[in-house]
Amino acid sequence: MGSSRSSILCFLMLCASFLVPASCRSYSHGALFIFGDSFYDAGNNIYLNTNIPKLNIFPYGETYFKHPTGRASDGRLIPDFISEFAKLPLIPLYLLPGNNQFTNGVNFASGGAGALLETNQGLIMDLKTQLSNFKNMEKQLRQKLGASEVKTLLSTAVYMFSIGSNDYLVPFITNSTVLQSYSKKEYVKMVIGNITTVIQEIYKIGGRKFGLSKLLPLGCPPISRALEIVRTGGSGCMEEVTLLAKLHNRALPKALKELKSQLKGYTYSIFDAYTAGTAIFNNPSKYGEASSLQSFLYLPV
Repeated sequence: MGSSRSSILCFLMLCASFLVPASCRSYSHGALFIFGDSFYDAGNNIYLNTNIPKLNIFPYGETYFKHPTGRASDGRLIPDFISEFAKLPLIPLYLLPGNNQFTNGVNFASGGAGALLETNQGLIMDLKTQLSNFKNMEKQLRQKLGASEVKTLLSTAVYMFSIGSNDYLVPFITNSTVLQSYSKKEYVKMVIGNITTVIQEIYKIGGRKFGLSKLLPLGCPPISRALEIVRTGGSGCMEEVTLLAKLHNRALPKALKELKSQLKGYTYSIFDAYTAGTAIFNNPSKYGEASSLQSFLYLPV
């Protein structure tokens, strides 16, 4: 098995193992609460009354579900596989009409979302809005189950994040000047700071187990390569945005490690999507892809 597949499998197994309670409690399994962008959005954007693409058309969903679901994939996403590993049903969407079954978890992710409020503002549910939705859900659970039951549920749950890609891609897509106002390190610090702030807020409410993902080499997807052609006439990857992804990926583990020294009982796992994505991009046939471009067709919008 290739190193990329091994790293993905290890991340799936680790997150799934987090979902098994360490002792006998009211719940025989943990819940899975999902935050992020289109890597994790299973269809929330379908229910948003905005102009963000809904992804409820073919070819999305054609392989596993046999119909579009709102996922930025022709099949399942990483949280879907983790749910399966943990013997959970597919995690329901927060915006799914009539959904009030939260004990297995909830998917708050929104395709196109960023950690920064300004990223695709007004089109999607940014990370802060997703946190607000989580807090609303927690209040509903308390009313339904009581404080003690909810405390147990939240402390044994896993909180998954895939966020940040759009914060670095969107300024180039929209020709924004925001990156001219900050150094690269300052901008990355803002993104990481917003992520860790949300983690701390969830911790205050009772969350203890977190799974996060590093970013892919963002300069190499088709949209970035197309932008590079427009900007410079070049045909390769857009190195400027890849550099931001690298800076983010170096800063994230440091920030999470610092949180661990501050928050009692806090645990986390990081999936190295950059290394896995690079391996797939450099050797697509090894992973069942026809070309390197096909490997990166499904990315945040």
